Amino acid sequence: MLKLSEVREKLNATVLCGQERLNIEVTCGLGCDLLSDSLAFARPNCLLLTGLTNIQVLRIAEMVDAGAIVFVRGKRPGEDVIAEAREKGLPLLTTDLFLFESCGILYQAGLKSF
Repeated sequence: MLKLSEVREKLNATVLCGQERLNIEVTCGLGCDLLSDSLAFARPNCLLLTGLTNIQVLRIAEMVDAGAIVFVRGKRPGEDVIAEAREKGLPLLTTDLFLFESCGILYQAGLKSF
């Protein structure tokens, strides 16, 4: 498990919303850009890493009860997505790192898949 504050530090990420929830721990991680894979493999309280920035990624996160989302490759969702995530209490972060690199760094730090 990793605290979101550790995720932010390791990925040199920027918090888009949910700053007050950086003390929560995520239990596992999933990195993918396919909504169907996110839905099939994500677990409750997981950290979802993706390059998808549309509103659908919030729907998936909500359905699987994800702990947070990290957008990779410097991607940033629109203000509507950020506002809805803020409303739902879902932390959003963004990093300039690629998906593969982000997953590797977090895996080395102790975050496992499910």
